[in-house]
Amino acid sequence: MFGTLAFVVVSSPGWPRFQASFLNAELFWEALPKVVAKFWVNVQLFLISEVLILVFGLVLAVLRSLPGPVFFPLRLLATVYVDVFRALPGLLVIFMLGFGVPALRIEGVPKDPFVWAVVALTLLYSAYVSEVYRAGIESVHPSQEAAARSLGLSRWQGLRYVVLPQAVRRVIPPLLNDFIGLQKDTVLVSTIGLVEVFRQTQVLQAANFNFTPYLATALVFLVVTIPLARLTDWLLRREKERRVGGVMRASLPQPGERGVGGAM
Repeated sequence: MFGTLAFVVVSSPGWPRFQASFLNAELFWEALPKVVAKFWVNVQLFLISEVLILVFGLVLAVLRSLPGPVFFPLRLLATVYVDVFRALPGLLVIFMLGFGVPALRIEGVPKDPFVWAVVALTLLYSAYVSEVYRAGIESVHPSQEAAARSLGLSRWQGLRYVVLPQAVRRVIPPLLNDFIGLQKDTVLVSTIGLVEVFRQTQVLQAANFNFTPYLATALVFLVVTIPLARLTDWLLRREKERRVGGVMRASLPQPGERGVGGAM
């Protein structure tokens, strides 16, 4: 199938023009160092946002998991936040913060597009990550919390020392999937004037009237994203093997126990 597709493409009437516009080897190697240099801005965006997202997303998940009517206002606020930012398009949020807040001209409020890019990405992805955290918290059996309470731990201590460690360990692979998406979505901030890898690519394309720099950008993201995807698969496989091994060990007779049909 791929061979047929390749044959159709290279034998098409527009192939020579396409090759000149998208596959210029000289321009590719000229653009690649400049694209890689600007990719550092995306890495900074990703790393700073990731730390903030992990903390804020966990706070939202804990608020949504609080039981009892006394915590209903907090659960309601967290739920509204998650619903709103999961529903809004990411590009719209970046536009409104990147252009809207500086336009207010409030004294002391930063106007640097990098700051508002971090804020926008944090607000957007915290909503998604909080749901991943909440799924992990709800996957911990209630008996774990009951055992913690029976040992004299308060509800908060049980959540901190018993429930959350188990929940976080279980959701590491899904979190990595979200952060792969975050790393790719950092290119959206180019729309508010931040010169990062995609904006640099647009500058190179406009200067040379050629689309080959986009190929260099695609290569950079492939080199970074594919290893993260394989790491996620490895973590998922390891977690599955750990759970299967735990179930098998639990089903085996323990030392001192008699097997079925053993001597009485």
